[in-house]
Amino acid sequence: MHDSNTKIWSLSFIFIVVSNGLVFMIFEMLLPTLPLFITAIGGGASQVGIVTGIFMLSAILTRPFAGLLASKMDKKFLLILGILINALATGAYYLSSDITTLLIIRLFHGAGFGLITTYFATLAAEIIPKKRLGEGIGYFGLGETIAISVGPMIGILTLELYDFQRLFLGGMAVLILAVIMAILIKRAPNGRELDRTASVKTKILEKKVLFPALLILLVGTAAGGIMSFFSLYALEKDFSHVGLFFFVIAAASFAVRLVSGRLFDLHGPAVILIPGSIFAIIGLGLLYIANTDTVFFTAAIFYGLGFGALLPAIQTWCINLVDKQEHEDAMASFFNFFDIGIGGGSLVLGLIAEAASYQTIYIVSAFVYVLFFIMYVVYLLIKKRSKELV
Repeated sequence: MHDSNTKIWSLSFIFIVVSNGLVFMIFEMLLPTLPLFITAIGGGASQVGIVTGIFMLSAILTRPFAGLLASKMDKKFLLILGILINALATGAYYLSSDITTLLIIRLFHGAGFGLITTYFATLAAEIIPKKRLGEGIGYFGLGETIAISVGPMIGILTLELYDFQRLFLGGMAVLILAVIMAILIKRAPNGRELDRTASVKTKILEKKVLFPALLILLVGTAAGGIMSFFSLYALEKDFSHVGLFFFVIAAASFAVRLVSGRLFDLHGPAVILIPGSIFAIIGLGLLYIANTDTVFFTAAIFYGLGFGALLPAIQTWCINLVDKQEHEDAMASFFNFFDIGIGGGSLVLGLIAEAASYQTIYIVSAFVYVLFFIMYVVYLLIKKRSKELV
C-alpha cells in the first residue's frame, strides 16, 4: 500500500496517460502507412527518409524554446496547442499530391509534435511522486505502448477497408479527442510559475543529460529502421503480418514496463540499460536473418523488450539529473536527441536500403546497439574508477 503522498494514479495522471496515448496512436498509425502513401504519390526509399527526417528536424528546432515558452505561458495551453497543430496537419495530409506539399505539412506537424512530447513528459513528472518517478514514467509510457499495438493495425486495416483520405481524417478526429482529454488535465500546484520578465533565451542542450542523450540518440537511430522501413521490408520478405508484428513489439514493451520502472527506482539505470540493449541486439539480429513468421515474431518480442525497457529508463534518468525548473530543458534534449537519431537514422538507412536492401538496415541497426552497450559499459567503468580514486 502507498500513502496519498506517493499515489501515482491521480485523475490528472490518467488524463495525461490517455491523451498521450491517443496522440501516439495516430503517430504510430502513420508509421507503416505514410511510407506507402509516399510511394503512392511517386516517392522512393530516399524520399521516405527525407519525409521522416524533415518531421524530426522541425520537432528538434521547436524544442529548444520549450523552457522559455513554459516560463511565459501555461504549459497546459502549449500542450493543447501542440495537439491541435498535430490534428490539423494529420487531416491535411490527404491534400498532398506530391512530395513537396507533403514536406510542408510535415514541417508543421513536426513543430506540434515537438511541443507535445516535451510538455506531456514534464507535466507527468510534476504529478508523479519523486520517490516513484521511475515507476510513474514507466506507467506514463504504457499509453504509448498500447498505442503502438493498435496504431499500426488501425492504419493498415483502414487502408485495406477504405483509403488514405479516411485514414488521415480519422486520425484528425482522434487527435481532437486527445485535445479534450488534455483540457481535463490539472496542473500540479508546485509546477513552474510563469515568469513573463524572463530573458529571451533558449537552451539547445541541457549539458547535465548529455551522456544519456547520446544513448537515446543511438536508440532512435535503430528505431528509425523499424519505424520508417519495416512495412517495405515486409513486402521484400513476403511477410504479410505487419500490423501483428507491431502489436507483438508493443505487447513485449508493455510487459517489460510493468517491472522495469520499479527496478530502476530500486537499483538505478544499469539494471535496465545493460539487459535492454542485449535484448535489442538479439531482436534486430533475428530480424536480419528472418525468413519465417516465427522468426519475425521472435525478433519482435526481443526488440520490444529492449526498446520498451530502455526508453522510459533513459527518460527517467534525464529527469533525475536536473532540478525541477530544468525539466523542460532535459526533456527537450532527450527528445531532440531521440528524434535526431530517428531522422538521421532514417536518412542514412534509406540510402543504405537503396544501395543494398531493406534487410541490410537491420544488421546495421544491431551494430548501433552494440555501440550503445560498449559506451554504457565504458561509462560505468570510468564512473567506478573515479569513485575508487576519491
